[in-house]
Amino acid sequence: MTKAELVSLIAKRTGVERQVVLLTVEAFMEEVKGSLEKGENVHLRGFGSFIVKHRAQKTGRILAKNTTIIIPAHDVPAFKPADVFVDKVKNRPGKGSMEQ
Repeated sequence: MTKAELVSLIAKRTGVERQVVLLTVEAFMEEVKGSLEKGENVHLRGFGSFIVKHRAQKTGRILAKNTTIIIPAHDVPAFKPADVFVDKVKNRPGKGSMEQ
């Protein structure tokens, strides 16, 4: 689903004008990004958490040059779904990977 599809679906479901929904969705995304940039996690009960994960320094290799490099420690954004959300996705009917 794209952002445009999400906005259209929310507008249809709520009866709110599409442009207002678009501004709201974009404002939400900006707030989440801003919080993560400051190192603050965003928790949405029943949905999940947008979190900042720390990656430790590690050694990597450039295979083409056969050299070793140091990859510095850094932070990356991540999403951790709530257990309730994970359970609903796991137990959805007719979509199991074993049914192919």
